[in-house]
Amino acid sequence: MIRANTWDSYIEMEEEMNPEILRQQKVLSNIKKGIWLYFWLLILEGALRKWVFPSLATPLLIVRDPVAIGVLFLAFREGIFTSNAYTIIALLVTFVSFLLTLFVGHGDVTVAVYGARIMLIQFPLLFVIGTVFTYEDAIKIGRVLLIISPFMTILMAMQFYSPQSAWVNRGIGGDVAGGGFSGAMGFFRPPGTFSFITGLASFYGFVAIYVVFFWLDKSRQVNRWLLVVATGCMLAAIPMSISRTLLFEVVLAFLFGLLAASRQPSYIPRMAGTLVAGIILFVLLSNFGFFQTATEAFISRFESADRVEGGLKGTLGDRFLGGMITAVTETTEQSLFVGKGLGMGTNAGAKLMTGTNRFLISEGEWGRIIGEMGLVLGLATILLRVHLIASMTINSIRALRSENFLPWMLIGFSLVNILQGQWAQPASLGFAVLSGGLILAALKGPEYDDDFETEHIETEEVPF
Repeated sequence: MIRANTWDSYIEMEEEMNPEILRQQKVLSNIKKGIWLYFWLLILEGALRKWVFPSLATPLLIVRDPVAIGVLFLAFREGIFTSNAYTIIALLVTFVSFLLTLFVGHGDVTVAVYGARIMLIQFPLLFVIGTVFTYEDAIKIGRVLLIISPFMTILMAMQFYSPQSAWVNRGIGGDVAGGGFSGAMGFFRPPGTFSFITGLASFYGFVAIYVVFFWLDKSRQVNRWLLVVATGCMLAAIPMSISRTLLFEVVLAFLFGLLAASRQPSYIPRMAGTLVAGIILFVLLSNFGFFQTATEAFISRFESADRVEGGLKGTLGDRFLGGMITAVTETTEQSLFVGKGLGMGTNAGAKLMTGTNRFLISEGEWGRIIGEMGLVLGLATILLRVHLIASMTINSIRALRSENFLPWMLIGFSLVNILQGQWAQPASLGFAVLSGGLILAALKGPEYDDDFETEHIETEEVPF
């Protein structure tokens, strides 16, 4: 009779001697490294374009695309990921729309390619991340986000209190006019290491998800002092951002935490502790002048925006729902089957076509999609995203029964970002792809055994 440890040693020796297994493990490792590179480029893309390589600001806008292509190539070549219904529909719809763009739409090939890359390159990467990454990888991403948050907050404070002419506030391409966006009381909304405030808001919204998760998590997978510091940084970032979107995302993270706690009574004391810790940190921060000044600017921005947009109802209706209804109702007869063309609704596309950064179609995501593709193809793309996030949400609710609430918490970030996040903006697209992939990875659960991943490389399916 062979003992368990002897058998394990035999299996390990066989794997070491089998060159095919070793090759697959190496490929899998390279794909994971590619995904981590994608993550770091998402965080640092703006820094590269503003401070490190300002002369290469334009090509660096799509710096993550070659990485995504490389990851997709390796995954498809090795059979680690094969097409599913989502990627096939995305391919067909985008291909037809691309042809219509060239022959009926604006006809600019460069702009069309830039627009097509969203669903042809970035969207499939979401599923590769979900296939290759494990629950533990999703946890590692969270730990890294918490480690980054203090440094990002310090940079944010420097940008907030420095003039726009300061080096720390340089705009894209080293623009000395500054990269901040108009805020309130003479202060500008800082972009951090990103190109624009939307990237920074998404970053802290993502951090908020993990902050709440780690406070609720029983297994203590992160250092408590790091968690306390990250929580304080997240709270300090809200007023300094002068961004209502960031506040909305943080509140959403806490709401999803409360809903998770309501399903598992054992989490209620931990959620109460999280709220108490947040209140204590907020009170402590309120004693510092930098926080008081930022809070005054944030409140001023909130009040002025409410007057313009008609209060909370107008803000939620027009800003966060993204003009979903008007995107359909305002469709003209000419754009029923044929839109204006892929890429035209993006700022980069507008810059290439007109020389200015402005919205040629619609600021809202659904309006942009329908404006570019037409009503039929546009709705097909929208429904694809709706079905994807709905399926993820249902599976995340099921995971709560086994006390795996990380997917559910990540839904708190991805719900808006996948449903109607502005994918024309590279940072927003990157966070949607990354968070969506992490949901699929987290759905595997902490018991998922990564050691046998390559053994089942051809049959492994994302829990969907």
